[in-house]
Amino acid sequence: MGWWPFKKNKKILHEEPHIKGTRLWLQDLREISEKNFDNSAEGQRLIRQMQVEWTDAYKKGEVTDELLSGLDRRAFRLLRSDTDEWLKWLDNEDFWMPGWGIESME
Repeated sequence: MGWWPFKKNKKILHEEPHIKGTRLWLQDLREISEKNFDNSAEGQRLIRQMQVEWTDAYKKGEVTDELLSGLDRRAFRLLRSDTDEWLKWLDNEDFWMPGWGIESME
């Protein structure tokens, strides 16, 4: 018997791969930094690892030029900072906002 009124239709799912956006990259960078607020050397080591991740994502086309340069600007400041500067950058709310540092480049 081929007829059944309660048969479910098969749905084809087209799932897009999850691509991190600006806020997620910044959130991850901030979390890594703040988890190591008292150990800047460890935080800087993890930031270097994260730089490899976002560079790979850029090569795959998952990260835009603007996002890459913004992440690199923040990483540069954090990697070059001593312990006191490290804490100042972590406490600076503007530093963690999307678009930070663009005004200084123009």
